[in-house]
Amino acid sequence: MQLTKGPGDQGSPPSATRMNAAVDWAKAYWQDHPKRSLETGGRMMTMGMAAVAELFIAIFRRRFPYGEFVRQCAFMANVAAAPTLLVAIPIGVIVSIQVGSVAGQVGATSFIGAANGLGIIQQGAPLVTSLMIAGAVGSAICADLGSRTIREEIDAMRVMGVDPMRRLVAPRLGAAMLVSVLLCGFVVFVGFLTGYVFNIFVQNGTPGSYIGTFSSFAVTGDLIAALLKSLIFGLLAAIIACDSGLNAKGGPGGVANAVNTAVVMSAVMLFGVNLIITQIYNSLFPPQMV
Repeated sequence: MQLTKGPGDQGSPPSATRMNAAVDWAKAYWQDHPKRSLETGGRMMTMGMAAVAELFIAIFRRRFPYGEFVRQCAFMANVAAAPTLLVAIPIGVIVSIQVGSVAGQVGATSFIGAANGLGIIQQGAPLVTSLMIAGAVGSAICADLGSRTIREEIDAMRVMGVDPMRRLVAPRLGAAMLVSVLLCGFVVFVGFLTGYVFNIFVQNGTPGSYIGTFSSFAVTGDLIAALLKSLIFGLLAAIIACDSGLNAKGGPGGVANAVNTAVVMSAVMLFGVNLIITQIYNSLFPPQMV
């Protein structure tokens, strides 16, 4: 005898099954990636605006913790100074080699100083600064705040009526911006000096031509734009690192994941912001013909 299936026993068509599986996968993917990214971005923007506002309000009301600010400046400078020097020297040499090779091919060796100096000021120094701020300073900030978070020190501060935004985040924001500007100026000096020495003693250039062409093409706005970039880089890196540290979960492993997230996100963000600022600056202040 052959049994017949009732209406409730009919299996779903293969196409409907695949459609349901695709819908479930899309929902899971949205929950795990785009939604979390939007939530993280919104949380960082909210915390960044609150931290910047708290920074200026605390200074205006004379409640800013200058002792913590000075300690953070010293710590960040100590962490980032040596790596910045070790990166700035090769950057100056590499730019000199590439610029010298192209200038020799087109017969414009007298303009090596201008191209080398402008390349270091406009792009080399801000990019090196962004890498150091994201890698050295940002990871240190995130690890410090992350360890405080998993030990429940942040919650204890809130219970005692101490605002972590004013006590911990605001001083780190101010210190990161100041140290970033100082590092940018340091990279400009070291990179230009390295390119000058390499051009004179290795590429057989003349000192007068190198400095003369640089002074003819470089303007004060180039240095101001580089310092402004570094200021913004320091602010963004500090916001990302503080947010990642304050939201670390899962013990020491969670702190390690937060540090990794902060470094990667800061590097990607800073390179993108550098591109936007460079394009805006070149549109508003196009190079002048000499």
